Amino acid sequence: MLDDVDRRILRQWQADPSLAPAELAERARVSVGQLARRQAKLRDAGVVKGVAAVIDWAMLGYAVEVSLRVTLDKTQGNAFDDFMTEARLVPEVIEIQTFLGRVDVRLSVIARDMSHYQHLYRSRILTLPHIADIEALMHVARIKSDLALPL
Repeated sequence: MLDDVDRRILRQWQADPSLAPAELAERARVSVGQLARRQAKLRDAGVVKGVAAVIDWAMLGYAVEVSLRVTLDKTQGNAFDDFMTEARLVPEVIEIQTFLGRVDVRLSVIARDMSHYQHLYRSRILTLPHIADIEALMHVARIKSDLALPL
């Protein structure tokens, strides 16, 4: 279980992952050595999976985001596995989620423009195996997108 010191470290670390160890230790009110040991423990335990740069894909020219709700043909024995294997190979698919219920999978797809999206949809998405039904939801606005957890 996490104690108050771990939570303090995580709070400060997720607020600004670019902090130098000395600055992070000061903000978390621990020594640099204690910080290093706690960070290693948090990584080893799988609490911290990694520290990454979050890139705004719109700044790189991707202006379209579409959420695709996919229902698979579950009469096929390996429908999920086959679909997931192939969907992972599409670079513009930036997220894959699975669900219980009418919708089996949600794909988040980015494209440079509508023409690019149409091409992706026809050549890469509709060719994915075992699709029984697909619904496209065009992204209009992101109201909240917060990767930070309440610690």
